[in-house]
Amino acid sequence: MRRMGLREEHLAEGEHVIMELRTHRKVLLKPVVWVVVLLVLGVAGWIAAPVFRMEGWIPLFVTGVVVLLALAATVPPYLRWVNTTYIITNQRVSLRTGIFTHTGRDIPLYRINDVTFEKQLTDRIFGCGTLVISDGSDREGMVLDDVPDVETVQRTLQDLVRKSDPRDN
Repeated sequence: MRRMGLREEHLAEGEHVIMELRTHRKVLLKPVVWVVVLLVLGVAGWIAAPVFRMEGWIPLFVTGVVVLLALAATVPPYLRWVNTTYIITNQRVSLRTGIFTHTGRDIPLYRINDVTFEKQLTDRIFGCGTLVISDGSDREGMVLDDVPDVETVQRTLQDLVRKSDPRDN
């Protein structure tokens, strides 16, 4: 069975997926707004062309530019959204991202020493937030942006970290 970011063969023996997450859909809102703005500009170009006696190829040129800008504004954010996943297993937290170059970062649960979240106003409106996972190493913490229902994810992760602590076993 294919997971969004981890395939079965990438899981250790006894490891199972607790949560599979993708960034919140709010990241697609900005591209949609751009498409609406570009459509309005394209229609305005078609309406204005006869008024300014610019018939012929100019409306077609405007349409071509609008289509190219709409593709540039929508395709990359959509591909980033589709190709970014957060996976929490009973042994680690994984971040997988990338369109052409795939990158991943894993932090074993037993190494995690801090899990914090941040919710700005727009995050609270959309029900998401940023999760920062620190493991006490010299590396910067793992930052998971636009995590849906971030507080539930934080609580689940803290419970898993507590259960993975070798001092508690």
